[in-house]
Amino acid sequence: MTKTKKPAADKVEQQTKTGQKSANVMHAKNEQLQDMLRRTLADYQNLERRIEEERKQLSKLSALLLIEKLLPIADNLESAQDHIQDEGLAIVIKQFKDILTSEGVEEIQAEGQTFDPNFHEAVEIQQGREDNKIVKVITKGYKIEDKVIRPTKVVVERSQAESVNEPKTDTASDASDFVQSH
Repeated sequence: MTKTKKPAADKVEQQTKTGQKSANVMHAKNEQLQDMLRRTLADYQNLERRIEEERKQLSKLSALLLIEKLLPIADNLESAQDHIQDEGLAIVIKQFKDILTSEGVEEIQAEGQTFDPNFHEAVEIQQGREDNKIVKVITKGYKIEDKVIRPTKVVVERSQAESVNEPKTDTASDASDFVQSH
């Protein structure tokens, strides 16, 4: 009887070792699947964040495009107000500007400032005492934060005015360079 028990004991021991190996394999698979699940959840959360950011950017872009289309209307209203001086029109212009302000739109300050091609577009150069000083605003410019919606169209002063058709000299300023390139 001892002979029959020994192979059975070996068989049980072998099954136990196989079961432990199987349990270890299952445990490793379980860890691997949990790791994959964590990564997949993290990827999904990152995707949700990216989609939300893209939605916000699309919304901002849509608002920006609409605002850009409305700016000529604001210009026309202000021009009409300059000619007719109507109290009701002044109220409408104020409401219009309040809406633009609430959307983060700011007017680019220009008159009396130094010409900056990032915010201003020189449409004329006239002779004066200072170089690159803005002396007149032709069309108002607007920005949201630091993004220019429309540059301010300005007249720039130069101590020695050049004609746009004349060849440039070494003393040409940023404003005349900008005018000549456009």
